[in-house]
Amino acid sequence: MILPIGDDNSDRRILPVVNIAFIVVNIVVFVFLQGLGGNEEFTMAYAAVPAEIISGQDITTQNSAVQDPSTGETVRVLGLQLTPIPVYLTLLTSMFMHGGFMHIAGNMLYLWIFGDNIEDRLGHARYFLFYIVVGVLAALAHVFSTVAFGGNPYIPMVGASGAISGVLGGYLLLFPRKRVRVLMFNMLTEVPAIAAIGLWFVLQLLSGAGSIGSEGGGVAYAAHIGGFIAGLILVKMFAASRREPDVFVGRIR
Repeated sequence: MILPIGDDNSDRRILPVVNIAFIVVNIVVFVFLQGLGGNEEFTMAYAAVPAEIISGQDITTQNSAVQDPSTGETVRVLGLQLTPIPVYLTLLTSMFMHGGFMHIAGNMLYLWIFGDNIEDRLGHARYFLFYIVVGVLAALAHVFSTVAFGGNPYIPMVGASGAISGVLGGYLLLFPRKRVRVLMFNMLTEVPAIAAIGLWFVLQLLSGAGSIGSEGGGVAYAAHIGGFIAGLILVKMFAASRREPDVFVGRIR
């Protein structure tokens, strides 16, 4: 297993204020609106639900009781809640919500490591748009795969993973040789981005293939794959005609 913990930022020229703002918003939503994951009503109201995106209609469902196969304990499962905004906007709101501490911690770690470099290359405004666009496309990839492969369209999706996958795709294309510090087999080392991110993408492909048609909840691998491909395709377009900061070359006297 490879866990990125940092990268080479020696060539970064601007403060990544947008990337920092994205991280702050994700944390604020999780802590104060989702109640550290305890406010299930909020989560079930603002999550992206494939059936709602396909139909364009808000859907509510009844609560249910499910028996945990490992413990035999019966647990209450909250149904889909009334969504007070147009359902298509949940493609955005779901990007800033998470399912638990480990979910948000992992996502924010990846965003902290890789997002600042993309913002540095694209600029603040272009990075903001890039992140939102690849995030929405990632969510739509999940919706499409759910329909195409017979998944349960009533399972809600939350998380920044799709947008961050787009950031990884952009990073791989723009900085394939940049050194990334990773924990690999309990050893701290450095590898080129093409190795760290490439292995991550292969794992998403393998895991996604294994989850095709799954009826239960879990990781939305199609969103990861779709976001990554969107980032690969779109990052150069967003970087095109980007004006580089003025750099003074000469002597000071």
